[in-house]
Amino acid sequence: MTIRVVVADDQELVRSGFALILDLEEGTEVVAEVADGAAAVAAVREHRADVALLDIRMPGMDGIEACRAITEAGGCRCVMLTTFDSDAYVYDALHAGASGFLLKDVRRDDLVHAVRVVAAGDSLLAPSVARRLVAEYVSRPAPGPPAARLDVLTARERETLFHLAHGRSNAEIAAELTVSEHTVKTHVGHVLAKLGLRDRIQAVICAYETGLVSPPGTR
Repeated sequence: MTIRVVVADDQELVRSGFALILDLEEGTEVVAEVADGAAAVAAVREHRADVALLDIRMPGMDGIEACRAITEAGGCRCVMLTTFDSDAYVYDALHAGASGFLLKDVRRDDLVHAVRVVAAGDSLLAPSVARRLVAEYVSRPAPGPPAARLDVLTARERETLFHLAHGRSNAEIAAELTVSEHTVKTHVGHVLAKLGLRDRIQAVICAYETGLVSPPGTR
């Protein structure tokens, strides 16, 4: 099945470059290239896109508002394009429903991989990107033990959530807990179901907001 992609970025060279890479890849098709959030929302609706690549900062409707509108409508998942050193809106994008983040200098293979992962219903939490983003922009939790919201989790599920919040893959979590990757996948599924979360990125937000983990520099 072909993955239908909308690319939204007000920088033409960035937009065209991403579109060219994805169009040349078997199994992906760029159905629209647009320069602002409103056009992205319209293109997703018109072309029934599976994935939208959205620059966080665009004129008019920005990527965050576009992401919120797209995810609320359902049927399409969003990956945010960011220049990490200058964007200060990542937390808002997470809450708007973003399923992942890519730096604009992303490698060709990583771009294609991200689109496929997100289209398959997973989220993109590469340690090199997501861990830094969350640590910088997630609001600092109040001091004290994790919130009662986590009481529904078993001890092992709580451990799994802790490792998710540090950007670890299923394989890395399996090594930490000395269990199989299949078992980790089961634990992750239980965490998401019990806490009413959509994906791993929302699990990371929950871990920070409840105080299970804290950004660097906090106690």
